[in-house]
Amino acid sequence: MNKAILQRLRVPLGFVTAILFLVFSQPSWQTLAIGVPIALIGVAIRAWASGHLRKNAELAISGPYAYTRNPLYFGSFVLAIGIVIGGNSWWLAILLLGFFLAVYLPVMQAEAAHMHVLFPNDFAEYEQNVPLFLPRLTAWSKGATASFDQRLYLKYREYRALIGVVVVVGILALKIVLR
Repeated sequence: MNKAILQRLRVPLGFVTAILFLVFSQPSWQTLAIGVPIALIGVAIRAWASGHLRKNAELAISGPYAYTRNPLYFGSFVLAIGIVIGGNSWWLAILLLGFFLAVYLPVMQAEAAHMHVLFPNDFAEYEQNVPLFLPRLTAWSKGATASFDQRLYLKYREYRALIGVVVVVGILALKIVLR
């Protein structure tokens, strides 16, 4: 499938996957107790990343971008792992992994190509030193001094990830109570 089409379809496909997850999940209080903190770590990674991102204006290399070139997607993946654990369904975990690989890997590759166009001098070095997805253990530093900017977090409405987790966890908890 065309990478541009996948970029446009990733959110709608994500909603379809979420609906399937909510319908077929089998949560318990124990699985929620394990999964929710993991999901919140994913939310925190996304929040941290959004406060360092100035889309298409400058190459983000500070904060979580010093560890992975795609901290927003990595945070989403951690968030999804937590939610899947909370939902207690292994076949849904496999579906999620397949969805992530099929959709986000090509999207990350397309975005890397776009970064080469926007930042031809700086992106090549960044790409050589910072992994595409799984974070480095130590920060890559090339004099990045930018700090977290809460205005960017609000501008990109990243708080919606936390709202989404609260809603999903609420639905999972409701499924437990109504059993």
